[in-house]
Amino acid sequence: MSKTFEIIELVGVSEQNLSDAIKNAVLEANKTQSVAWFHVAEERGRVTLEGKIEFQVTVKIGRKLNN
Repeated sequence: MSKTFEIIELVGVSEQNLSDAIKNAVLEANKTQSVAWFHVAEERGRVTLEGKIEFQVTVKIGRKLNN
């Protein structure tokens, strides 16, 4: 039996921490189709105009295709 996965890339954002940014991206992807795995490709942040820190992560999401 062959296994094939698709990979999508999302950016998760949180004002709390990197972990929450990752969770936000993974849980959002899981709403439409089950997530099999994920990989954090990039971490970064920014300071908003109000002086708050915003955490951002690029996450690669692997989802199994039905074959």
